[in-house]
Amino acid sequence: MSSTAEPTNSNLNTRLTSEGCSVLLDINDGDRLVFARLSSAAKLKIGNKNCSLQPLIGCNYGSLFQVEIGPDGSFLSQVTPSVQGNDTEEKSDNQLNVESRDNRTLIDNNKAQRLTGEDIQAMKSQGARGDEIIETLIANSATFEKKTSFSQEKYRLRKQKKYAPKVLLRRPVARSICEAYFKKHPAKIRFLRVDTLSLLLSMANVSSHSDIIVVDMVGGLLTGAVAERLGGTGFVCNSYLGTAPYSMDIVRIFNFSDEICKRIVRSPISDLLSQKESPEQILHRDDVCNMESLTSNQMSTSVTVDEISGPSGNEISDQGAENVENTNVPAIRACKSTKAGETAKKDTINLWKENGFSSLIIAAPDLDTWTLARDLLPLLSNSAPFAIYHQYLQICIEEVAPLATCMHNLRVGKMAIGLQISEPWLREYQVLPSRTHPSMQMSAFGGYILSGTKICIS
Repeated sequence: MSSTAEPTNSNLNTRLTSEGCSVLLDINDGDRLVFARLSSAAKLKIGNKNCSLQPLIGCNYGSLFQVEIGPDGSFLSQVTPSVQGNDTEEKSDNQLNVESRDNRTLIDNNKAQRLTGEDIQAMKSQGARGDEIIETLIANSATFEKKTSFSQEKYRLRKQKKYAPKVLLRRPVARSICEAYFKKHPAKIRFLRVDTLSLLLSMANVSSHSDIIVVDMVGGLLTGAVAERLGGTGFVCNSYLGTAPYSMDIVRIFNFSDEICKRIVRSPISDLLSQKESPEQILHRDDVCNMESLTSNQMSTSVTVDEISGPSGNEISDQGAENVENTNVPAIRACKSTKAGETAKKDTINLWKENGFSSLIIAAPDLDTWTLARDLLPLLSNSAPFAIYHQYLQICIEEVAPLATCMHNLRVGKMAIGLQISEPWLREYQVLPSRTHPSMQMSAFGGYILSGTKICIS
């Protein structure tokens, strides 16, 4: 098997990219977000240009690239962000205050630009760079100098996205992955916002050397976030109802090493239950769980990176999507020597039954919250925290409040203390000189979290 398609463990989770690692490509400040697996044959389509991803291999995360046109076609060239932008903008702001310019006298009749499309095409054929085309457009604009500094900056950004697209190389970690999915396809992760994910990990006290049991129906995002915080210590047990495990394809985007992959295991809930239950009870539970699991799988779409796609120019995708071409490269796989999500060993399960898990996290809006909490809380050690996520406080069709019902039953059964339902709130701000304000388009919904501490029932 060729090693070019497999990430090497020595290069995983470092500051540099490597052959076969996953990356998040931020094109034009979030206009497009693309998950890609780097290889010498992989290509990224930006507009109508295909650019090789070869220049991205061996670069630092956070590097900025720009699409350039050379003799052999379009290519990605690494650029250094300008440090003079703030000084220029401050000078423009001061000049704006003195001159008191505005845009009221400007007429948008498409006659302000003296440069024609043929002229721009001729510049491209002569090898002109994108920045040169932008400066020429500005010089030939009859209204550019009359605009405010804010309008001038918007004009530059608009032309830059068209003639000199930029690609930011980002590391795929829990935050960036969650933000990317939530921005374009929130339904695939059940509207789990990044601040909600952070609260889940904090309320469940996820720390090193912990054994965490999770019910993850958000494509593996929760499992990957827990494993990332554990850092190769302890275990994260991805449990599921019935015999069909839930999809956790997002885990492979994290570039986990073998040591971390070994700590991600799977186990059906029936194997984790106490031996106090009779075989007939377990068999009946499995039959019911299989039906619930089948129904939930039909309701939810399997979150595979290869299938994530959207409208042109506004998408999250991977090399299997239309905008990334990869010829003669094997299919994307996780770590070659160790695969995340192997079945938990019997000795490890017996140890969990004896000592209990350190904490519990549930993100399964398609399943009954109270049933899961009732079955899984006894698996925790005494005084262990738990956190349950649901995207709705109340389901109108069924006229039930899943978290409120679960909270009430836990309180009546004296199974937990410190119960509370939290509604995360996150407000994103635009922070720019003389124009700092909340973002005009932001999410006002982040789901709800039920948290508490398990107690011993004497």
